[in-house]
Amino acid sequence: MLNKLKVFFKSSPALKRFALWLLMPANQARPRLWVRLFLNPFKHKRGRGSLVRWRTRMDVMPFNRFELGANSTIEDFSTINNGMGHVLIGYGSRVGLGNVIIGPVTIGNNVIIAQNVIMAGMNHGYEDPNIPPRFQPCTTDTIVVEDDVWIGANVVLTAGVTIGKHSVVAAGAVVTKSVPPFSVAVGNPARIIKQYNPESQAWERVRS
Repeated sequence: MLNKLKVFFKSSPALKRFALWLLMPANQARPRLWVRLFLNPFKHKRGRGSLVRWRTRMDVMPFNRFELGANSTIEDFSTINNGMGHVLIGYGSRVGLGNVIIGPVTIGNNVIIAQNVIMAGMNHGYEDPNIPPRFQPCTTDTIVVEDDVWIGANVVLTAGVTIGKHSVVAAGAVVTKSVPPFSVAVGNPARIIKQYNPESQAWERVRS
């Protein structure tokens, strides 16, 4: 039944606009109060011991998923937005102060994300010079942060990148290409400077 309703609303642009207006005010990203109070608690999942700080801005809508795993925390002054895609966070992970996470984004388990990190799994179109970018179609490509990753302060992850398991992204890096597992990435654009060698059991510098 739910899928039939989705198809029904999508088949009519006018109905789709009306449904969106019911969920959030025009030209806004934040859902209406009734959505936050009566829809989202039943739609979204939060694991035992998880915590969303009071000053976090939760721009989450019921038509996409938001999940926060057990014992994970989203710190104050962060913004979580799932309007363009799911935002899924595993267990034991910490989203630091002032983060901005715009779906689609998938974050694994035991991930450390420092302050003022930006992850945006969407981009505005700009190709038509006669139309402002805000009115052009958006594209999405999921950002994936695998288990045990450490992301430093002021990092930017662009749409479509994957940060491999147990990797480190140094403070201030702008990641435009995926980072392999067990790597250290730095710079703008980010480049790999170290990788773990299981044979020597050491983190070794990568020669450029």
